[in-house]
Formats: sequence, C-alpha cells, structure tokens
Amino acid sequence: MESHDYADGSGHRDQLKKYAEDIARLYQSEKERRKELEAARDSLQEAYRETINRLVIASEYRDENTGDHIIRMARYSALIAEKYGLPEPEVEQIHMASPMHDVGKIGIPDTILLKPGKLTEEEFETIKSHTLIGAKILSGAGSKLLYLGKEIALSHHEKWNGTGYPKGLSGSRIPISGRIVAVADVFDALTSKRPYKGPMPVEKAANIIAEERGKHFDPKLADVFLNNMDAVLKIKAETTPTF
Repeated sequence: MESHDYADGSGHRDQLKKYAEDIARLYQSEKERRKELEAARDSLQEAYRETINRLVIASEYRDENTGDHIIRMARYSALIAEKYGLPEPEVEQIHMASPMHDVGKIGIPDTILLKPGKLTEEEFETIKSHTLIGAKILSGAGSKLLYLGKEIALSHHEKWNGTGYPKGLSGSRIPISGRIVAVADVFDALTSKRPYKGPMPVEKAANIIAEERGKHFDPKLADVFLNNMDAVLKIKAETTPTF
C-alpha cells in the first residue's frame, strides 16, 4: 500500500503538506512569542522610564515645576537625537537617560536652588557643583542607561566654545548626549517659569538658541532643533499644564 502511495506521488504530497502545515504553525507560534517578548520589553522600558522620572522628581521635589520640565526636555532631547540621525536605540537611551541631567541638585541647598533673585558668584559656584554631584551619584553602576545618565549629568553644561563647566570641554570633546541635552534643557528653562523669572516667549528663546549656535551649542544640533520647531511646539503643548 505504502509503495503504491509513493509511486503515484500522493504520499510525497501528503508529507509535504504536513511539513508545510507544521512550519506554518511554528512560524505563527514564533510570531506570537516575539510579539509577547516585544510587549514585555516595551512594558519594562516604560516601567524603567517611569521609575527614573519618579526618582528624579523626588530628588528635586522642592521645585514644583520639575516634573513637567523633565518630561519636556526628555522629549526635546529625543527629537533632536532622532532628527540628527542617531540610531533608534540611541534615541531611546537618550530619551530615558536625559531626565537624570540635574539629579545632582539634590545636594544644593534650598536657599540657593530656590533663590528668587540673582545668585552671588559664590552661590553660582555652588550651583555648578550639581554636575559633579550628579555624576558621582550615578557612577559605578553596571547599567548602560545609568552610565549615559552620568555622562549627561557631567557634560550638559559644557559649551561648544569651551567656556562651560565643570571641565571646560569644547566642540566634539563634549559627548553628543551632553550637547543634545544642552539645547533641550536651555530652551525649556528659558520658556518655563522659575523661582527667579517668568517664562520667556518661544520666539525669543528660539532666537537665543540661534544666537548661541557655535558658542554655547553645537551648531548642527542647534540647527536641527530650530528646523523642527513645529514638533517642538507640539511637544510643549502636550506637556505643559493648562491649569
């Protein structure tokens, strides 16, 4: 019976059909497994981001505007990174690590951090130390994300022309993560309310970014930011409370 089946080809056809069905089932099973893994990964990343944001908010709880600030500047940073052409995984890492830029302010006294007037030279030197404090808090961790957070904390106040702090780095010696966050952080600081000032109009803040390209900011990154102001304004609208 078997020999006749194979002789007329029906046995081969049945076996090939079975193989094809088995492969289709395996493919579908693998596809579903990958979807589950991707969903789990996305959930874990979101939990990781939320944990970082909450810890940063806790470290800067004295400033009631911190929560909105870190959400906005993180999205601005991701936008710059994406439009500059960084790979998607690096964009996501910058999005998640950038909220840690000012974690060192936990070591700055309230009398200085929340001072409504102009800082004295000595007070400004104290404020500047938040970069070193933040880097120390985030140092020694095995996580790549926390290492990037340390890099950003340490370098986001460096300036393209070398007049920034804490190390006076210039040009491409400044990590690109710090250069990206510098643009995002300054723009949001200018357009947000602070204990010592009111929010600056967006147009005026954008003009300052333009004026500081090649001085404070990496000129290419400043241009990327300014060339995507529609997306910037959309982020600002979505993350600024209306009450």
